[in-house]
Amino acid sequence: MLELTGKSFLFFIDDIYEDLEVWYPKLRLEEAGAKVVCAAPEAGKVYTGKHGYPCPGDAAIASVRETDFAGVILPGGFSPDKLRRFDEVKSLIRAFMGNGKLIAHICHGGWMAVSAGICKGYKMTSTPGIKDDLENAGAIWVDEPCVIDRNMVSSRRPGDLPAFMRGIFACLKTL
Repeated sequence: MLELTGKSFLFFIDDIYEDLEVWYPKLRLEEAGAKVVCAAPEAGKVYTGKHGYPCPGDAAIASVRETDFAGVILPGGFSPDKLRRFDEVKSLIRAFMGNGKLIAHICHGGWMAVSAGICKGYKMTSTPGIKDDLENAGAIWVDEPCVIDRNMVSSRRPGDLPAFMRGIFACLKTL
């Protein structure tokens, strides 16, 4: 396993996030020694996943800086449709892209990448439900469990989480 001690990763969360798409990568990154910060609209508030699992907002989205993190994870569920409306979310994602840092999204998490305007020319995957959105944003969409293109890692759904994490670790080795 990749050693990530001393590195921090940012997750965006809000109510109705996909529970597994937050907790599986969060725990795997922590297992590798990384610090994970779940940024939400409000720090200290507990957000509830689609399946009822609680996740506290460690920090307010407006208070986090891209420079404090090695990468950002964009989990799915229904929360990305709300989160992509925040200018701070879009600005942070663009900053990660501009600095060549890891951007990893799964399922509907790709909606945040679309709204940030960072998809053009990238090969990626997602839930088929947002295929048109990604393609209209200039992505080259493929139906695969995990796609790595430069600093971007993408996956389709919770069943792809093992491939998603292998992709994240492989991408981090090259960045």
